[in-house]
Amino acid sequence: MHSTNYHDTLIEIAEDTKALQAQTPPQKGDKKTVTNMQFEMMAEFPYRYTSDELIFGIFAERNGISNSQREKAHHEFFSKGQACLRTSPLAKTYGWGIHHNAESKVALYAMESEEYQRLLQDSSVQKVKAMRSKRK
Repeated sequence: MHSTNYHDTLIEIAEDTKALQAQTPPQKGDKKTVTNMQFEMMAEFPYRYTSDELIFGIFAERNGISNSQREKAHHEFFSKGQACLRTSPLAKTYGWGIHHNAESKVALYAMESEEYQRLLQDSSVQKVKAMRSKRK
């Protein structure tokens, strides 16, 4: 089984982000985007979900997977590698750092916030950069 979870890790904003401060991702049309759903879940419920729970929960909701089918679908979903939150536009484009605590639960921190700066300086927290939006 593959996992997207990190432990005691901050996903820093991407090196090539154009954001000067964190922004709420805009909704496009009537249907929420994956990015909108990620933002809502992490902003409303900080440290409630692991990355795996968040990513699979959004996948299941968008694909209409019933509760009775979720265990099988979860196994199939993670039987192959999945993109982690380093690829999320929240960290690539919209100026949000994503912190994974010791239990792998995730929360968002605005790039301009004191807490984001504190996490950057904390030597007990691993740091990984969000993926770049464009190749060099």
